[in-house]
Amino acid sequence: MTVGKKTEKNATEQVAEISAEELQPEAEPFVENTGLEQQLAEALEEKQRLQEQYLRTLADMDNLRKRTTREKEEIAKFANEGILRDILPVIDNLERALEHSEKADESGGLLEGVRMTLSQFTQVLGRFGVETIESVGKPFDPAYHQAMGQLESADHPVNTVMVEMQKGYQLNERLLRPAFVLVAKPPVLKAAADDDNKTT
Repeated sequence: MTVGKKTEKNATEQVAEISAEELQPEAEPFVENTGLEQQLAEALEEKQRLQEQYLRTLADMDNLRKRTTREKEEIAKFANEGILRDILPVIDNLERALEHSEKADESGGLLEGVRMTLSQFTQVLGRFGVETIESVGKPFDPAYHQAMGQLESADHPVNTVMVEMQKGYQLNERLLRPAFVLVAKPPVLKAAADDDNKTT
């Protein structure tokens, strides 16, 4: 029994004497793996490129959504433009009939009916965003006025609208029809005319 214990002790001591270095596997020399590093760099570049492309696509989609919303609003605002433009001559004729009746001092149901019809038309146009263009006394503006001629005047500044022959209208601040107007011009001086007559 003692011999067995002694042998057992020797085996344990032998195991304890084995150094830690002997138990570890031999370290392999470090080899730089450039192939993996290059793949990693390429993958990071690709990720960056795809992220930028994704952000650009998001921005394009947002711009498209905004543009589509604006176009829808424009269509809604000006969808009735053609119909409203066709109604304007009817209003012109009603205004002429009313003006003629007032000048002729006519009264009665017909005149009142025309006045009420014209008022209703004006209200309907207002609901659709149609407004008249104020012209008389304003400076001539080719964006809103169409000059049909000139009138001499010493009382009005040059290029001021003196007479409105036909009303102009705008639809939601966009020109629907220009106003037909007569514009002021400076009067011809009589002295200059007399001088011209003398020379001839």
